[in-house]
Amino acid sequence: MSKSTGCCQGFLHYVFDYETPKTLVIPSIRVGFVFRLTQFLVVLYVVGYVCVVQKAYQETDSVISTVTTKVKGFAFTNISDMEPRFWDVADYIIPPQGDHSFFVLTNVVMTPGQTQSRCAELPNPSTTCVDDCDCVEGYNDPRGNGIRTGLCENYSSTVKTCEVLSWCPLEIDTNLPKQALLAAAENFTVLIKNSVTYPKFNFHKRNILPHINSSYLKTCEFSRETHPDCPIFRLKHIVSEAGEDFQDMAVKGGVLGILIDWSCDLDWWARKCFPKYTFRRLDNKHPVNNVAPGYNFRFAKYYKTAEGEEARTLIKAYGIRFDVIVFGTAGKFGIVPTIVNLGAALSFLSLVPIVADWFMLTCMKKRDLYSRQKSTYLVEESETESTSMSTTYGTQ
Repeated sequence: MSKSTGCCQGFLHYVFDYETPKTLVIPSIRVGFVFRLTQFLVVLYVVGYVCVVQKAYQETDSVISTVTTKVKGFAFTNISDMEPRFWDVADYIIPPQGDHSFFVLTNVVMTPGQTQSRCAELPNPSTTCVDDCDCVEGYNDPRGNGIRTGLCENYSSTVKTCEVLSWCPLEIDTNLPKQALLAAAENFTVLIKNSVTYPKFNFHKRNILPHINSSYLKTCEFSRETHPDCPIFRLKHIVSEAGEDFQDMAVKGGVLGILIDWSCDLDWWARKCFPKYTFRRLDNKHPVNNVAPGYNFRFAKYYKTAEGEEARTLIKAYGIRFDVIVFGTAGKFGIVPTIVNLGAALSFLSLVPIVADWFMLTCMKKRDLYSRQKSTYLVEESETESTSMSTTYGTQ
């Protein structure tokens, strides 16, 4: 009976014993130093990193953007493979309007006078033949230039290939000029008009800033030193800031990114919201693995011959595609994130006594004395009153 009564009392003490804190002053500079240093580090983290760097007291919103571009410039070419020609924006911007991008033609392989007819396929191991038996009629090779007619024809005095139904004469795209046809394109300029919105804050702005007028736009050109707000960029400058040489890149083309960063602080005491421009090459330019480098595509210009036959000029266009990439986040003071992060800061401060306790009970010479004084158990029959407690610390 006494055993069960003792167990019952022990359970009741375990459940209903009450602990209350008391202040135990430790006259130790070492413990006090650890306590204050930990407090300082927590406050430094909350104020310096959370508030100043991360701006955790702000609500945020992502940018919504629209971009339009307008390229200007002209060039004149006079080479042996082509008649003298004047090029303006309608000739080298393909297509005239792009989705957040624009393409500038810099090099071409032209195949004029093509008509739908029969001709010998270009020679390679799969198209060369000895007689008609080597050419399957109706066979369509996806890597070839047409549908085979079943005949083996002379491609040259020494080579025979399978005849195909196609646009003839066939394109020979290995005759790419070693120097860019439109080398003068490096002096073309582009006007970038970019409007952004942060809908949560009902904030609207564009990269043509309020102090920019029509007269300024007619004379300015983007420069980080003299005209950092000008929205008109010279193509050579864009490519050079991306770490590339325009003339080298213009031979086979490539893809460049124009990055516009709209990271904004919309608090009334800061009110900073201006575009920041950076440039980088986006396609892979590997010094060793350079298979299929650059950027190119084909298009054709169709016309009727004097005999009324449909004909075309096939153009394999090489050039630089400029992708305008807009990104950014805006922040503005909000009461909810402020309260949340203030609560997180106070919870960090509650960890400071735990660190001081660990140091005092682990690293100090008088840790046994501190451990005995840290908590006591009240015995009601005792003449000495004591309190069960957990302790906070200070120094004197």
